Amino acid sequence: MKSGKKLGFIGAGNMAGALIQGVLARKLYRAGDIWVSDAVAAQRRLARRRHGVSAAKDNVDLVRGSQLVVLAVKPQTLPQVLEEVRAAANSRHLFVSIAAGVPLRRIEQGLGGGAVRVVRVMPNTPALLGRGMSVLVRGSAASARDLRRAMRIFRAVGDAMAFEDEGLLDAVTGLSGSGPAYVYRLAEALIEGGVRQGLAAGVASRLVFQTFDGASAMLRETDQTPQQLREMVSSPGGTTLAGLAELERAGFFAAAVAAVAAATARSRELGGGADGER
Repeated sequence: MKSGKKLGFIGAGNMAGALIQGVLARKLYRAGDIWVSDAVAAQRRLARRRHGVSAAKDNVDLVRGSQLVVLAVKPQTLPQVLEEVRAAANSRHLFVSIAAGVPLRRIEQGLGGGAVRVVRVMPNTPALLGRGMSVLVRGSAASARDLRRAMRIFRAVGDAMAFEDEGLLDAVTGLSGSGPAYVYRLAEALIEGGVRQGLAAGVASRLVFQTFDGASAMLRETDQTPQQLREMVSSPGGTTLAGLAELERAGFFAAAVAAVAAATARSRELGGGADGER
């Protein structure tokens, strides 16, 4: 295998699949220039069948034949992977990690330190539909060009931005990394609320999903703040204010703020050891 011609993915799960699909759709890479490695044979076969990419013999083979390696494994698996490929890693490689909660220093140390170039990324699951939000931070040996290369990949599955301060990735994790789950929980509650008022579950779901879609578009595509948009539909003495008042009595706003704080704190805890999940 000639080196320097491959985009490699260690881990061929859902996020890796979304990234492969995104870069192929954007024509950033050809299928023949992408390969994967995964401990689960079924995942390797799925990647080959679904995307037309090839599979490496093992992780070391993949690193040796790649310029850019995406570390798409779970945090608790990453230390073992880094130890395995350390001898094959050098300054020619750019490693991009999406392992939640694992700081740059641990990845760099795991790869032998020195001139190994690393970019850490916090994506979220809407990337699976090309609607994700990713935040990137580069390590001590990574260049601005390295960051741009990684950014192109993650912009293929949604929006992406770069931070200078890695410490802020904990807050990013607490907000956008875990954020989809908060939205889904709210959707569950609203659907249940509709059902209790006599709507069929399917009807309530349809109403909630389209309401979320439309409200999200209003947030993105108008020049109004969330507060202004809320006030726009809150007529004095009307139904919306009655519902909002009940949310406030139940501590909705404070609970949402506390949820972000709790997830951020947990991300900081996990940063001290890759032994948990987001």
